[in-house]
This record gives sequence, C-alpha cells and structure tokens, in this order.
Amino acid sequence: MAISTLTLNDGNQAPWIAFGTGTALFKQDAQNAVQTAIASGFTHIDGAQIYGNEDSMGAAVRASNTPRSEMFVVTKLHRLQPGQTAKASLQASLEKLGLEYLDLYLIHAPSHHAGRLKAVWKEMEECKKEGLAKSIGVSNFGVEHLQEILEGAEFPPAVNQIEIHPYVWRSLQPVIALHKEHNIVTSSYGGLSPLFRAQGGPLDPVIERIRGRLESTRGQPVSSSQVLNKWLQYHGILVVTTSTKADRMKEYLDTANVPELTDEEVELIESAGAQRHQKFF
Repeated sequence: MAISTLTLNDGNQAPWIAFGTGTALFKQDAQNAVQTAIASGFTHIDGAQIYGNEDSMGAAVRASNTPRSEMFVVTKLHRLQPGQTAKASLQASLEKLGLEYLDLYLIHAPSHHAGRLKAVWKEMEECKKEGLAKSIGVSNFGVEHLQEILEGAEFPPAVNQIEIHPYVWRSLQPVIALHKEHNIVTSSYGGLSPLFRAQGGPLDPVIERIRGRLESTRGQPVSSSQVLNKWLQYHGILVVTTSTKADRMKEYLDTANVPELTDEEVELIESAGAQRHQKFF
C-alpha cells in the first residue's frame, strides 16, 4: 500500500512516516536494518551526520530495488568545522551516502551554531537553490530559534523535527502555533517514549482503553504504539520511528489501516499527557 504524504511549504511531498537510523543504530552499521525497513515498505529514511552511519544507510538505499525518485532520504547537519559551510558538509554526506541529492536536509540542533544561525540558514538555502537538497529544514528548534532564521529568510524551513508525545504536548503549543503560521510541517521523534520509557504513567490506562476500542472497531489487533502514532497522525505530524525488528516496522506502517481516533479520544490522550511533563531526549 502506498504511504500517504504531507505537502511541504515548498510544494514537495514527504511520506508521513519515516524510519530513523539513530537510537539503537547510533554509530552502528545500519545497512541490514534499513534494507529490512525498505523491504517492509518504508520509503522515507531519516539519518544524521552525528549518527555515524550515513555510509551503511546509503548502501541500503542503493541496494534496494526502489527507484531513487520513490525514496525520501534525509540527513542532518552536525557542528561545522572552522571555515566549513553547510554546503561542504552536505557534499561530504552525499559522498558517504553515495547519492547525488537529498530530499531533506536539516540543521540538527540550534546549539551547534550559536550566534551563527542566520548565516548557516543562508548556506542551507544555497543547498536548496543548487539542487543538492530538494527541501531544507531544522530540528530541535524552539520559537526563538525559528524567529531568528525566519527573519529575512528566502525559504522558511519546510520541517522542524522535535520530540513530541503527550507528556510534552502542552509545552509545545507555542512552537506548533508558529509552525502553522509559516506552514512548517511538524516532525516528531520519540513519539512512543511514554510506552517504553515511562511505563505506569497517567497515559497508560487511557491508551489501553482506546486500543481496545480501535481493535474492536477494526476486528484485527491494534497495538499501543499504533494508538500513539494515530494520535500524531491526527495532528498532521510527520512521524519518525525506528526498530531493528521487521514485525515492528510492519506494525508501524500498518498504523495507516487503523481506524481514526475520535476527537474525544484525542482529548483524553492530551488530558492524561498534561498530568506529567517529561522529556526523554
């Protein structure tokens, strides 16, 4: 089944769910995991320079039978060396990946470029203009960081990838509002953290109740992870997830076939999330 896409503010399309090569794959050979993800149906592969596995990630993309035009490949800019530009750094990544262009190039963290964010964003814009990256965006940016680069920007960021789950949802409302104002797609990492890193929290019984309802409506198994991914999808959020297990990868992709959450269920999730503020990354 084709994966639905989100339209970015530059007109490009991004698959709504991505396979990430951080976390368990950090500094590891990612080829087998990425090849399994692609074979399972993922077309959006989310990497980063700091993950230290662009070479094996690129090898998996190239080894797949999926045409490059049907893949959506992402990497993220780490700290720049003195005198290095975002373009030179991207060219080094493309060489490791064995690819001619990226679909999306993100600034990984504003703290890596303190005092130089505007200048670095101009360099990112050059990458887009030269076709080295079809779209450009940011990660881990707060309101003040976005405002800094939006002022005088030729291209606003297409995406801001941030930690999103119900335990931080309330605190994220100012940045989400700014995203909506500039048509920036909100992308999430760590979306399933409440299930794996905070068991026994106020969210658990709510998720279980909704999972039971969805399973009954669907007539097929529904997992807790699918409930949280469905919540992210309800808000039009691009989901970045990961696993080393093929059955878990297929489960995440199967989220699209799970019935929609009701407005009341979304409110229940967010009310439970508001009872605890907890970041995991």
